[in-house]
Order: sequence, then C-alpha cells, then structure tokens
Amino acid sequence: MKLQTAKGIQDIIPEEKIIQNKIVQDLKETFEQYGFSPLETPIIERLETLSAKFTAGEASDALKETFKLKDQGKRNLGLRFDLTVPLARFVGMNPQLPMPFKRYEMGSVFRDGPIRTGRVRQFLQCDIDTIGTSSMLAEAEILSAADSAFKKIGLDVKIKLNNRRILNGILDECGIKKKEEAIIAIDKLDKIGQEGVIAEFKERKIKSSEKLFKLVKPGISLSELKKKVTSEETLKGISELEEVFGYLDKMNVYSIVFDVSLARGLAYYTGPVYEVFVKDGSLKSSLAAGGRWDNMIGSFLGKNSIVPAVGVSFGIVPIIECLKKKEEFSQKSLTKVYVIPIKTLDESLGIVQELRSQNINAAVDLLDRNISKNLKYANSLGIPYVIIVGKRELDEEKVLLRDMKSGDQFEISVKEVVKKIK
Repeated sequence: MKLQTAKGIQDIIPEEKIIQNKIVQDLKETFEQYGFSPLETPIIERLETLSAKFTAGEASDALKETFKLKDQGKRNLGLRFDLTVPLARFVGMNPQLPMPFKRYEMGSVFRDGPIRTGRVRQFLQCDIDTIGTSSMLAEAEILSAADSAFKKIGLDVKIKLNNRRILNGILDECGIKKKEEAIIAIDKLDKIGQEGVIAEFKERKIKSSEKLFKLVKPGISLSELKKKVTSEETLKGISELEEVFGYLDKMNVYSIVFDVSLARGLAYYTGPVYEVFVKDGSLKSSLAAGGRWDNMIGSFLGKNSIVPAVGVSFGIVPIIECLKKKEEFSQKSLTKVYVIPIKTLDESLGIVQELRSQNINAAVDLLDRNISKNLKYANSLGIPYVIIVGKRELDEEKVLLRDMKSGDQFEISVKEVVKKIK
C-alpha cells in the first residue's frame, strides 16, 4: 500500500505547528482582550442544518463543497464548512443566553473544493461573533479586533469593507432579479475582471447592466457612490458604513477601506461584509473574512424575529503562507534544555523535573547515546541549551551548561541554569 494523505489534506509538521500554535495564541489573547468567551461546537452537523437556504444558500459554493456522509442510522450528516452555522444552531438551542453573547471558537472546518496555495480541504478556522445587537459599534469592535490581531501576528494588512445592502440596492436599481447568484459573480470582480463577471452572468442566465459596472467599479468612494444612487436600501447601507468608519476613527483603526465589489458569496450575510488581505499582495487569498448575518438564528427557530449577529473568521493556512514569505520556519522543537546523563540517569531525572517545575521546557536522552550523538540530535532540533551531567559535576553540585548557538560552556549549579535561561 502506498502511504498518502487524502487529496487536499495535509500533515502539519512541527516547524509549521509551532508557528500555528503561536498564531492561535495571539488570536486567543486578542479575542479575550475584546471580551469574547470560548465555545466549542461539533465537527459533524445534520445535513439539513448545513444546507438550509438561509445558511449556505442553494447557489453558494460552500454548499456545493460540503462533505456529506451518513451514520449507521442512515441519517444525512455533513462536516461543517464554517463555524458560523454551528454557532447559529447553538444560539437557537439556548435561548437563555445573556445578550449580547460574544464568543470565539477555534476548530477544523472542511470544504470539498478546488485546491490552490493557501486553500486546502481541511483547515483550522478561528472566529469571533457578537450576537444580540444591531449596533454598528459591534462591527467596528470586530474590525478593530481583527486589526489588533494582525498587528500582534506581525502582518501588515488591508481590510476591505462593503455592505450587502449597498449591493442589493444597486441590483434593484439595475433590474437584476437573481441577486444571490449575481452577488456570487460580482464577488469575483477583482479576480476575473468585468468581462469575467459578464461571462458568469451569461452562464447563470443573468441579464447584464451597463449601469451596474458604473456603480460597482474599483476605487469608487462612499461619498461618490452616495451621489449616484437613489435606492433607499443602498443609501441605508452607505449610512451604516459611514457610522462604522466614524467609530473606527475614534478607535484609531485605519486599515479599513471601502470596496463596493466585495460581496462574500454566502447567502446568509445581511449587512456589512469584510475581507482581510495582506497589503503587499504577496498572497491573493483572504486571511480573514466575515460580516453581519441577522436572519439565520431566527430562521432556525422558525420565527419571523431577527436575532442580530456579526462576526469574522480567520484562516490559519493563508496566514501561515504569508508568514512563510516573510521568514523561514526553522524551530523544530519547543524544548529549551536537553539533558545528557553520563552514567547519572537517576540524578539527571531529578534535574529535568526541577527544570520543568520552573516552567522550563526540558527533555532527557532516552536512547543512552554518547555525547557527540546527543549534541548532534539537540542541534538538529534547534534546542538552544544542553546540560551534560557527569559524576564529577554532581560531586561539585554543578552541571555543564552548553549554549548550542555560541558553543560557550559553563559549569554552574542547576539554580544558576534556571536563572540564566529564564
């Protein structure tokens, strides 16, 4: 049997997992600074939950890319394609939650879609969402959190912002009825250009409009667009974005730019939408994306009531791809000290435990190798310090500490080792 992973699925080697964990920790710290609490939902959902018309939507790529399966009871199930639909289901099942409910979640999601750089079929997503308020301040807070998170990670980003109300109103003005399908095509404008969108319109049997591309064009500002439209829906969307930008200005967040072509393909978005891109353009895939989705939870409950919701998802795979372009991943181990016993295993185990008790990551030779092989092993993993424990050193209540980067060696006590490394 030839050993291989499933198509579009990959192992994460230690060098990448270490940086992934660091990114996740940076995000977690940022989310908690902004008052979000952790939640975990299942990977497997009922297919009816994932395929509801108010979740992915029948025209959405997400529904087409959903992994479908059956359990032994022949029930139709699916692997979650995002963390938003499970959140909506959770809130619908727990009406007693105090509002606003602010949660973050980190977990694997699955898309049976095309594969390219920064896009695979199983990937880790990190989300924050605020449930229970229609205030545009919730949008501004989430955009500010995204801005803060990418600064913490060390990436210079541009966050594109639009409003589905704006696009819906423009489509009304242009007499386009198939709004969901048109929005999916418009969302690709910056990738496939105007001719590509027109071609996709023809494929979807949508009548194109010359007026559409005079309004949905690269670089148009909110103020310019406001002068050219008459739809109340569009004007309402513009007003909401003006409010968001006002809050962001007070919060000293300046990485957000208006982009009228930004649509976000999922049907459940109802208001502002946004995507995050690395500013230098070194990666075309978005690093994070989200928006307002006010209708889904109420629809799950089978009621006409609106349960306001807004959030953003961070894609760890494209974030790592961006960081790869900035720096080489070389750290293969989180071990700070590697202990080599020279016929002193019992005493060395005590030393290793003492280091660990001081919150220093420490490992000990498990193969009873000689010093040369052990030093080569520690060096291959990039472990910064090695302790050699021989009988002579123990008699003097000392160990030999070797700095693997400089090659310097010191005969010092274990307490001095702790102090030096800390």
